[in-house]
Parts: sequence; structure tokens; C-alpha cells
Amino acid sequence: MGQKLDLELISLTKRYGSTVAVDSIGYHFSAGTYACLLGPSGCGKSSTLRMIAGHESVSDGSITLGGRDISDLPPAKRGTAMMFQNYALFPHLNVRDNVAFSLKMQGIDTAKRHARANEMLELVDMTALADRLPAQLSGGQQQRAALARALITKPDVLLLDEPLSALDPFLRIRMRAELKKLQRELGITFVHVTHGQDEALALADEIVVMNNAVIEQAGNTRTVFDAPRTAFVARFLGSHNVVSMPEGMLAVRSDALKITNPNGAKLPGTITNIEYQGTHVALTAAVPGEQEVTALLSDKDFFGNPKELGEAIGLDWEAEAARALAQ
Repeated sequence: MGQKLDLELISLTKRYGSTVAVDSIGYHFSAGTYACLLGPSGCGKSSTLRMIAGHESVSDGSITLGGRDISDLPPAKRGTAMMFQNYALFPHLNVRDNVAFSLKMQGIDTAKRHARANEMLELVDMTALADRLPAQLSGGQQQRAALARALITKPDVLLLDEPLSALDPFLRIRMRAELKKLQRELGITFVHVTHGQDEALALADEIVVMNNAVIEQAGNTRTVFDAPRTAFVARFLGSHNVVSMPEGMLAVRSDALKITNPNGAKLPGTITNIEYQGTHVALTAAVPGEQEVTALLSDKDFFGNPKELGEAIGLDWEAEAARALAQ
């Protein structure tokens, strides 16, 4: 594959008429990292990915790869490859010819391009299906074929646009593991767009949380998860409750909340929902200020001292489980 090169976004902006889809964002992706762009629909993450790929023009700012400005280069000259959400396989070509298609466009002879395609198919465990048409493949097999086709150009950066969204939940989890393994084996940078928090946390070394066309918070995945800086990040990652206290706004980890007697607790509450989730129970309570908080309790803790809907409880936490928020 390609060598390890750093990818950098510098004041990157995308406008569609008067709408600003991406607003002067800057981020440095470490070479050889698995990074996820995470955020709700319409936050600018897909526009950012498409600008990196060269499928959208850059309105302002620049994109560099290994220090080289690639902002105005055509997609094939960038050192990036894109795997699309719908896989975009040619229905009339078999898997091998789909994978080899970009090499055919470069004028590489049949024997050479088929040999390279076979190498790629081996990499994604698809050798036995090389002669099938896309319609004869399952969703997971189509995805592997699309991956092989993206990787055959030996990119420095692989760009993945919601690549798991079309798969059923069981297969999605299996493909997550395969993507991570592949990225480690190849050692190149993967930039993966998703709105799924679980997906981002499972895959990413680095996470870039976007909201309203800007980056809300970015960095090492565990750091962002453990220490959200804004109410949006705390809520979107789903790991923290956001509560307004006399001392200001706090993010409190759901798994750090303890259920106590309402008297003398940091927060009094009333139970509004109890959801059994297998290894744990999610207990939601209404607290003052029209807020709701969720506590994650082990099934042992909950069933050892069960609670009822409508019951008055207290919620407590250790000081180190709470973070002051910027907003």
C-alpha cells in the first residue's frame, strides 16, 4: 500500500450558495490512524469527506496529504480512495473485473490487472467469489468487493462514507472487526464517516465530533469519550448526562450514577423508565429543571434492590465522575 502520510485540513470551508456546510475547520490526522468523523445528519461530515476525496470542490481553505496540497487535484491523482455508502458496483461486471476497473482505466493489461485484483480479493477473503456478479452477493460480500476495489489503487488514505449502514446489526459488528483488522494490516489512514456512536467508539483511534458545520471536539477517542467539553458532545456520545447544578453545567457519566435515598442526595428524581439491557439496566429519572438523567446499573445491583416506575429516588456520584462543561 501507500506510505504513511499525514492528512491535514486547513480552514476548510464548503458553501452551497448562501449555506455554509463546513465552516473553516482545521484538523491534523496522524499518519496510519483510524479516524471517525461523527455527528448528526447535516453536520458537515459527508461534505468534509467528499472534499478530501475530490468529489466536492473546496470553497475556501486547503487539504494537504504528506505536506502536498491536494485541494484542486482530480480524485485519481490525490492518493486517496473512496468507498461509497451504496458500494456502487457495476452490475454487469463480475467481482474480479469490478475490483480491477480502475486499473483498466489506467490502460494496464488484463493479466496484470487480474493478478492485482486477485491479491486484493485474497486480502478481503473473497477469492472464491471472484467470478460472481454483484447481484449474486450478500450485503457483506458486496462490501468486501467494494473495499478491494478501493484498495487496488494503493491509496495513502481510504475514505469510507457510512460503509456499514446498509448491513444488519449482527453483520455490522462483524464487519467493524474486519475493517479494524484490515486498517492495522495495511497501516494506512482510514477516515470513516458515521452517525453511530457505537461504531465510532469501536473503530476509531481518533474521533472528530462535528455539529452545525464545525468541529465540536476532536482527538484521541478515549479522551473525548471520558472528557466531553460541551453539552452536545456529552449527549451525542451517549456516555454522560448533562445536568445543571448551582455550580454550573456538568457532564456526569451514566455508569457512575448511584441510586440513593432522595434525602441529602445531589439530585432528587422520579423514575420515568426502566429498560433491561442484558448485562445492565438503564434507569431514567426526571430531575429538577425539566431534565432527565439515565443511570446504568449492573443487573446485579438493580435486581438486588429493584425500583418501580414513579418511585422517588436520589442520585449521587463521586466528584471525579463529573466534568464542568463549556456550554
